[in-house]
Amino acid sequence: MATVTGPVPCSVVLVDDQDLVRAGLRALLTRDESIRVVAEATDGRRGVDTVRRYRPDVVLMDLRMPVMDGIEATRAIRADEQLVRTSVVVLTTFDDDADVVEAIRAGADGYLLKNTPRADLRDAVARAARGERLLSPSITARLMDMVAVGPAAPTPDPRLARLSTREVEVLARIGHGDTNDEIAAVLHLSPATARTYVSRILAKLGARDRPELVVIAHRSGLVVP
Repeated sequence: MATVTGPVPCSVVLVDDQDLVRAGLRALLTRDESIRVVAEATDGRRGVDTVRRYRPDVVLMDLRMPVMDGIEATRAIRADEQLVRTSVVVLTTFDDDADVVEAIRAGADGYLLKNTPRADLRDAVARAARGERLLSPSITARLMDMVAVGPAAPTPDPRLARLSTREVEVLARIGHGDTNDEIAAVLHLSPATARTYVSRILAKLGARDRPELVVIAHRSGLVVP
């Protein structure tokens, strides 16, 4: 007799520094048979390491945490070419406009408040696992108001004067989240040349890592929303 199997549950990693919050989220999510919480982490740095180990479908990421906050952790996850299929959903008590914008710029696929109804949260996890992007309704309304007023002017970074025209083009692609291979394809370079450009840009700008280059590209206006 053939064995009948159901759909594979979507895997979730919880990143939050509060034990009670993680316990509550685990209890809530695992009531749905289509969701499986595979691991937890208590700060952003451990969260990044945990996500790299388990490669879940979805990460529920808190914002305010010790060691590394949720924004930096999200940037690190988005910069990892092995985690392109992992969706990062910020889940926080804070609905500050600046936090929302920074989370989205860091590459978050969703931004939800912790007062989100239980059924809506489970549905949000399932949607994120399918690759959908999502925001709490109140945040969506506020972002629409911000767009209606107009985007803030970019802040020019004087360090960009150190870059060649081609290096600026590569930095813009990094800001869009492109991998080295994608940069090579778009700019008609070899992968090795693309890697060389990235290394050279890091050195010229004095940047620590690729996530910092993403921030520089966005803040300088090289990436247009």
